[in-house]
Amino acid sequence: MGVTAQATLAQALAPLRAQPGAAAVLLDVDGTLAPIVRHADDAAVPEPTRAQLIGVAKRYGLVACVSGREAAIARRIVSLGSIAYVGNHGAEMLLPGGGGVELDPEVATWAPRVHAFARETWTGELDRLRVRREDKNAIAAYHWRGAPDEATAEQAARGLAEAAEKRGLAVHFGRKVLEVRPPVPLDKGRGVVRLLADRPIRAALYVGDDLTDLDAFASLRGLVEEGRLDTAACVGVASDETPDGLAEAADAMVDGPLGVRALLEALLHTSPEIRT
Repeated sequence: MGVTAQATLAQALAPLRAQPGAAAVLLDVDGTLAPIVRHADDAAVPEPTRAQLIGVAKRYGLVACVSGREAAIARRIVSLGSIAYVGNHGAEMLLPGGGGVELDPEVATWAPRVHAFARETWTGELDRLRVRREDKNAIAAYHWRGAPDEATAEQAARGLAEAAEKRGLAVHFGRKVLEVRPPVPLDKGRGVVRLLADRPIRAALYVGDDLTDLDAFASLRGLVEEGRLDTAACVGVASDETPDGLAEAADAMVDGPLGVRALLEALLHTSPEIRT
């Protein structure tokens, strides 16, 4: 993108820069702060990005990472205890200060059924296809990124999705991952609304790279319509796997995690160049 995108992004950030104490900076983790890696366990936020994030956390009223991962794992990847974490697509909240993870009570009641499904449907064929199962408390996730035959592994995951729906569970597909979830409203937007409730925040920024982040975009815009926020900026992160609909839903786009790092720098300084 060219000059227009630069101007749009600078305009979107202006209300946050003007009153940082009343502003929230909300960021996805994988593909946004941390580059996408072949194996999810290897994800990490580069130190230069982390340094910018520390500066932003000191200046702005609320800084949080909003992740599809468990909140505690997101905190380990980011390695910063002075900010908040919303995990498992809004089901978990981990606030700074050493407290424990707060699980949404409605979601918690479904956890045993999700665990039973994951246990009873796992097969040797899924193992052979190198589908990787991840226990995310009340969510069971199935990854096929890096499998020898990703297309066949995805087909097997779609079979799991059909079986989950027959049992009354909800399913959600992301970038080379299936999540089996409780059948209750559960998304990053719900988590963001819960995080911002009763806080003196008037402007908010959300940055994300996947379809799951569109729910957070929509919720922030809803808070503006309700008058609970004065302004919201929704920024997408471009990659080789940018899903359809992200650029259309975003107010502006930046180029990968390096673009996010430049955006964080822009929040700290007057007008550095932003990779769009």
